[in-house]
Amino acid sequence: MPTSINPATGETIKEIAGHSDEDIERALTNAKLAFDEWKKTSFAHRASIMNKAADLLEERKNELARTATREMGKRLQEAVAEVEKCAWVCRYYAENAEAFLSDDPRDSDAKKAFVAYRPLGPVLAVMPWNFPYWQVFRFAAPTLMAGNVGLLKHASNVSMCALAIEEIFLDAGAPQGVFKTLVIGSSKVEHIIDDDRLRAVTLTGSGPAGAAVASAASNRFKPSVLELGGSDPFIVMPSADLEKAVETAVKARMINNGQSCIAAKRFIVHVDIYDDFLDAMKSKVSAMKIGDPMREDVDMGPLSSKQARDDIAQQVKKSVEEGATCVTGGKVVEGDGFFFEPTILANIPEGASARTEEFFGPVALVFKAVSAEDAIAIANDSPFGLGSSVWTRDSDEQEMFIREIEAGSTFVNAMVASDPRLPFGGIKDSGYGRELSREGILAFVNAKTVSMN
Repeated sequence: MPTSINPATGETIKEIAGHSDEDIERALTNAKLAFDEWKKTSFAHRASIMNKAADLLEERKNELARTATREMGKRLQEAVAEVEKCAWVCRYYAENAEAFLSDDPRDSDAKKAFVAYRPLGPVLAVMPWNFPYWQVFRFAAPTLMAGNVGLLKHASNVSMCALAIEEIFLDAGAPQGVFKTLVIGSSKVEHIIDDDRLRAVTLTGSGPAGAAVASAASNRFKPSVLELGGSDPFIVMPSADLEKAVETAVKARMINNGQSCIAAKRFIVHVDIYDDFLDAMKSKVSAMKIGDPMREDVDMGPLSSKQARDDIAQQVKKSVEEGATCVTGGKVVEGDGFFFEPTILANIPEGASARTEEFFGPVALVFKAVSAEDAIAIANDSPFGLGSSVWTRDSDEQEMFIREIEAGSTFVNAMVASDPRLPFGGIKDSGYGRELSREGILAFVNAKTVSMN
């Protein structure tokens, strides 16, 4: 039985009854029946429901935010902003889906030829706890607007959020079966993927989870999209606005209590400004206030679970044993809840595990580079390739970083962030496929060639 635990206190909030095998079978049957009707609806009809979902998100944003903060510990103001962003993505696809999926004329020897974009069917989303609403809505909005229907297997520690999402769609007027939350364990996922009624799957999560889902999907020739871990580089060169770079660096690392795939994690700083950058970053990080994430004056809440806190503590301990310097932080906060001090590690030696592992918590890893080429080499010396941020006002350096950094995105003089208007995803061990924008809605449609004579 899934249990929601408040990570700020360690107290149990609620135990939630999980769905049985019979419930899964019923959900798959309903999804197929719902798809047979939903795919025939007009874009205007789907858009009216999606816009209503956006209205409900905005109306309920404070309640939904409190649920997320209680279940996984993010600061309340960040949770409110997350819900607001979900409303944005709903409205974005309500407005743009029809244009994205309109028939696309092509030249050929036929009298008329075009590509028609048709929905596939029920799509399963396996989603993580760190952005319990946004990760789901950035899947659901394009998927449902394309004429598909959605099944959600959310992380077990945010089941209350997961059920609230289903309620949003039902209250917005979506028919039964168009979006269904399944409160189930990971062991049930492969069975669902294997079912003929399911046509595609998307996952945001860890590398091992992604490998398992990709393998199961490929065995049945079903398309999949994976957004996995990241260890994003944040490169700062001498021409950068140092004050703004430091301010953004701290925000980009510590957002969501340091638990974000696209958080800046490796700070690669040119030797000429390294000391100034590190001193300024230390000053800001060491001054962060840790405490109850419901409070507006708190900068850092708890990690999502005791296991998450213990894992990051062990990574820091191992890094120091391997030769890294702990500049600030580095300790578990004593008392109730699963808190860990905001931390900076520097002087990380070659071969240390910190150079290749993802740190999913409030730990910044700082590296020194002697040139732009050296910064790129350090940035690319990672199994991950999700996002990247580069800080320079030199146009030649900007062009070099854009061309050479191995990542799904490069943000110049800005922190990495997902935006409904821009495609989002990674390469290497950070996954494949794209979410958001036009690329995101095309992920789960049949690009059908039509040739007419």
